[in-house]
Formats: sequence, structure tokens, C-alpha cells
Amino acid sequence: MNARQITRDFSVSPQITPEELSSIAAQGFRAIICNRPDGEAENQPNATTMRDAAEQAGLGFVYVPVPTRDVSASDARKMADALASLPGPVLAYCGSGARAEAVWNAAQALRASPKSQALKMHDVVIVGGGSAGIATAASLLKRRAGLDIALIEPADVHYYQPGWTLVGAGVFQPQSTCRPMSQVMPEGVQWIKTAAAGFAPDENRVILADGSDISYRVLIVATGIRLAWETIPGLAETLGRNGVTSNYRFDLAPYTNRLTSELKSGRAIFTQPPMPIKCAGAPQKAMYLSCDRWLKAGALKNISVEFDNAGAVLFGVAAYVPALMSYIERYNIQLNFETKLVKVDGEARVASFERKGANGPEIVERAFDMLHAVPPQVAPDCVRTSPLAAANGFAAVDEATLQHPAFPNVFALGDACSASNAKTAAAARQQAPVVAVNVLAQLEGKPLQAAYTGYGSCPLTVEHGRIVLAEFGYGGKLMPTFPTWLLDGTKPTRAAWFLKDRLLPSIYWQGMLKGREWLARPQPLNTPAQPR
Repeated sequence: MNARQITRDFSVSPQITPEELSSIAAQGFRAIICNRPDGEAENQPNATTMRDAAEQAGLGFVYVPVPTRDVSASDARKMADALASLPGPVLAYCGSGARAEAVWNAAQALRASPKSQALKMHDVVIVGGGSAGIATAASLLKRRAGLDIALIEPADVHYYQPGWTLVGAGVFQPQSTCRPMSQVMPEGVQWIKTAAAGFAPDENRVILADGSDISYRVLIVATGIRLAWETIPGLAETLGRNGVTSNYRFDLAPYTNRLTSELKSGRAIFTQPPMPIKCAGAPQKAMYLSCDRWLKAGALKNISVEFDNAGAVLFGVAAYVPALMSYIERYNIQLNFETKLVKVDGEARVASFERKGANGPEIVERAFDMLHAVPPQVAPDCVRTSPLAAANGFAAVDEATLQHPAFPNVFALGDACSASNAKTAAAARQQAPVVAVNVLAQLEGKPLQAAYTGYGSCPLTVEHGRIVLAEFGYGGKLMPTFPTWLLDGTKPTRAAWFLKDRLLPSIYWQGMLKGREWLARPQPLNTPAQPR
């Protein structure tokens, strides 16, 4: 046996055999914990065999199988319970000993935190202080002042992310798109300034990053989406230099503005990863605004512009494609569909793409002078690895009520949920009142009352001063807010630009985040959609 001592009362070891247990007992150990799932390796003794041999050697035995070192909240609690019930010293084993140590560390965090004992149960716990989480908290309090709400969010700053497109175009200043989190947190909400590490919905608990947990009557998951920069080799290392930028990060949008203003000739490449991503139109918004600037400066004729899209179409709702294609032609943009960015060499200024070839996927390399890269996007790990996750990793929901199908006291919205709508701030603005109404019904034991129609909006900035205002719901159904005589969203209009440039920031900061549901009235459940 090759044991490694962690504390006086706890050691870890690689796989042990039944024959070694008598010797282990003779060394002074009094209990065994098996952290290795049965069947991982050929000839591995199963937990039942080990339990029988441990009992014969006079040792206690508990089976807490952990499949990876990414320890779940449930596994941590089981390990903590096992350690509390067994006499020490304890020897825990897995394949190498590493998982046993990892789950012990997680258990120690739970046991050490006073917050993990006799926690107060909140009426509502919201995980995430982005657009969806803050708006839902505000909508709840508008309906029921004094409701006991705890909101879990580690960040100090709240961002208006739709504004980053205009920061990248030199229209907005970066500072206008952010505010201290303390200024947007609704009054009366208990702000828990840490991250969520996992969920135990069977026990109505959220596991926090510090090892403590918090209990709820109703849970709202609004964790957002994770930008997986690391999945494209070389990208993260070169962001913000070597001509590589992205409007998907607050600190990089000003670099987009700088690159666009300075580029006079060469090749500019704009990329879009596979869906789902937040604001599916944002990758091409950056491209159109850059091209418009180059056109007006007389430089576009010297710049080759490419749009490398992992998808098969320019935009998912066909009604808006003709207007977009007119700008593709105006700016002479080369469209490359089913072409995915897979590697970036920033020093050499070369981007590698995977695309369909005659004999299967092929890799092509393209030199660039400017690269606006958008990373693949995935569900946050705390959701993806939890019992709340749908097959795509996001929190499973009913598409109308936004209620979890297996846990009725759990709801999810915004980029974190699995609904098939476009992931936009406009979608969260519509979803927040629906969740607020349905959460209150759930708390009261009443039938759910409100329905989300799938509405989302994507103001496609095709040039400075004009926008194609895409508004649509589930299945690509057009859902315009205004009559076509006032604003035809399928065509580029100055009115839509005025809406995005002047009105939407105020609607966001002073309306959505304050629980004022302008143009966001929730639809009654099981009734046809009405004009908003």
C-alpha cells in the first residue's frame, strides 16, 4: 500500500486490495472510504467485496463513489457525512488517491463553515446578478414588497453588455456600460457575494464556492453563459494584441474601436462559433459597423473582409436575411459558412479554420491584420454538472412557464436556461416578469399563471445610424413591437438606431433593472399571444 497522510486522522491511497486490509488495520487505521466507482478498471475489486473484507479486518467501510476530481456538492456532503460517522484514522482510496483528496477537501469546506449548519431558508434564492437575475428580483419585489430574497453573485460590477457593440464602434464610452453591483441590487435583497459551486435540488440547497450552502423554498437559476475562450488554442493568449479582439469582453471592445480606426489595408476576419451564443447577431454587428467606418474613410477598397460562420445561414430568421445580404454586397464581404475557428497564432497573425471539404473536414489557414473572434459558449460548470441540467448542459425548463420539469420549485431564465429562444437581453426582459408571476404562484401553492412566448430582439447595426431590428419568438415567428408604418424591422431604419442608441440604455438601467416592465407584460398561460 502506498498511502499518503493528509492529516493525523486522514490518509489517501491508490487502489487497495482485500488482502491488504488486515495489514492496513495493523497500521492503526480504523475505517476505509472507497471513492472509486465500481467498474473503472479490469480486475478492480468492487465495493461489496471490499466492504466484506473490511468488516472481517475490523474496519469500518463507506462507499462514496466520485467519478472525477470535479466534485459535486452532493458528493462533498456524502463524504462529510461519512467522515462524521466513522472512527479515525481513516484511509480513503480511488484510482490514484487524487480524487479521494479532492472530495476530502470539499467535505472539509462544508464541515468547517458555520453557514452549513442550521441555515435559514429563504423564500427565493436567485443565482446570478446579471440582467436576468437583477430584473427578476426587482419584478418580484414590485409585486410583493418584503419578500425574502437572497441573490448569489460574486462580481462587484454589473455590465450593460448590449452596449459593447457600440463601444467597439466608438459610439459609446466603456464607462457608460457598467455600474457598481451595489447600485443595481434591488433594495431589500440579501446579496451573497460569492459564487455558486453546485445545486442539490432534492434538498433545496445551493452549494457555495466557500463550501457553505443556502436553502430556499424557490430557486431561480440566472447564471448566464460561459465564454469558453480556452477551447480555441492560442486565442486567449493573444486577445487584446496582435490585431485580435472581441466585443464579447468589456476590456476588449475599446481595442476593436482602435483597430477599426487604424486599419487602412489588409484582411479583416470576423468569426461566429456554433450556437448557442449570446446575441447571435453580435458577431456580424461588429463587422458591419467596421465596414461602414472603412467605407466612409475610403479604406474599404483596400481591405478584404471575411465572415467565417460555423453555421449554415447568415441569420436564423429568414425575413431579415435580404436586408443583411444587401449590406454583405455593399461592403463586398466574403461569406464562409460552416467554417469554424479552431486555432489562432497571434504572433504570426494566422487563424486556422475547420470547414467542410469534398472528403470531409479540412483545415485552412488565413493570414489576418484584424481578427474579431467570438468564442464557443457553454453552460456554467455549476449548472452543467448538476441535476438541473438538460442534455445541452443548460438548466432544463418548460418553454412557456420557465419551470424546471423535474423540480417544480426551480425556475431558470436568461442565457442559463435551455429554452430554444435567442439568448438576448431582450429575451431576459420578457422572461423576468413571467418568472416573477410564476414564482409567486408556486410559493402560494397555486397553478402557474404566466407564459413566455420566446420573444427575443436583435438590433442588427448594419451601418452607423441604421439598424435592422429583428424581433421574433419561438420557431422564428416575427413579433414586432411597433407597427410597420412606424418601424419596419425587416428594413434598415434610423428609428431603430435611435431606439438602440438613445432609448434602450435607459429602458435597461431605469426600467428592466428596477422592475418597471415597459413593453414586457407577461402573457397569461394557455392563451394566444397578445400585442405587448
